[in-house]
Amino acid sequence: MSDLDPFDHVNNGAQCNLFDYGRTQYFEHLFNHHIDWMKFSYVLVHVELDFKKPVKIQDHIVCETEAYEVGHSSFKMRQYLKNAVTNDILTVCHSVIVCIDRAKNVPMNIPEADKFMLGFSF
Repeated sequence: MSDLDPFDHVNNGAQCNLFDYGRTQYFEHLFNHHIDWMKFSYVLVHVELDFKKPVKIQDHIVCETEAYEVGHSSFKMRQYLKNAVTNDILTVCHSVIVCIDRAKNVPMNIPEADKFMLGFSF
């Protein structure tokens, strides 16, 4: 499988990888340390993408990431792949992240300190 289609557009799977990378960088910046992903308490449980404009191989792109809604054990994220030159939104990603107890493999409440770091303080 190629990362490009016959028209030199970056394919959907490759764009998903860019959003994954954007999420990992977001979390490492937020928690201010390198994360052991096998022990990390947050998992991606839902993702949807809206393809607004083609992403071309020569495009300089940025991935903007933000958390925008928090519940007891989950929060929603919004990400944008943007053309770094024109600032055009190329693809939008909406996702749901769940806090889990890794030992029991069940959802758990998001710690208040994490909510604060995510920008949600009550």
